[in-house]
Amino acid sequence: MAKAKLDESKTESKSTTAKKPSKDKTKKPKNDAQLLIRLNQADRDQFLALCEQLDTSAAREVRRFVRDFIRQHHPADD
Repeated sequence: MAKAKLDESKTESKSTTAKKPSKDKTKKPKNDAQLLIRLNQADRDQFLALCEQLDTSAAREVRRFVRDFIRQHHPADD
């Protein structure tokens, strides 16, 4: 009897954990590459403090810089 109850509970938990469909069908490419840079300590600390004041992350701002730099310097594909 106890085993039957355990089996039922396993079945119930599996059926309630179905994956939810994604709201956005267009997936962004994953950020899976790293870039290691060296800064002097004062610049790094000031940058991190400014990011915190502006409620953003250092990684987000570096990614934004890279995307803007590419747009600015990449020739248009006309």
